[in-house]
Amino acid sequence: MQDDDRAPVEIVAYSLDWPRRFAAERDALARVFPPDVFSIDHVGSTAVPGLGAKPIVDILIGAPTLAEIEARIPALEMLGYRYAPEHEAALPERRYFAKPSRHPRLYHVHAVRADSRFHREHLAFRDALRADAALAAEYLTLKRALAARHGRDREGYTDGKAAFIRAAVDRACV
Repeated sequence: MQDDDRAPVEIVAYSLDWPRRFAAERDALARVFPPDVFSIDHVGSTAVPGLGAKPIVDILIGAPTLAEIEARIPALEMLGYRYAPEHEAALPERRYFAKPSRHPRLYHVHAVRADSRFHREHLAFRDALRADAALAAEYLTLKRALAARHGRDREGYTDGKAAFIRAAVDRACV
């Protein structure tokens, strides 16, 4: 699906501001998701030093249950997040939130059960990119090509990365 109200997919150079933005947002989220019960991790390309990315900080919250996440939706909305239940048709195990509620977005929160495959694989992919500069460079090349090819088609951009991500995760989880 194409959304012409959105800016084209743009991959920008790595920014030292991304880890700072994550840290500040993690502190705000920790008031809703106490760290003794929930994990709050910086994932995605902005979590990989030196890797270019769309300038949106992805945050992964690991929870004991989806009900624990759902109970906190009003608190997340008070922090300026928009809950997007329409994404659950494709990923029913994830609760997705975006901030601010309108484009351009600064943060995406993916909240899942901490023992889920989604949780393990997102952390494994991030860690694989952090550990292997050649893999990260190959991923950046792919992302730039896909951004040029797909423009505003974010689904096409995301779908184009799927095989690369799957292969990297499979290698990391052996």
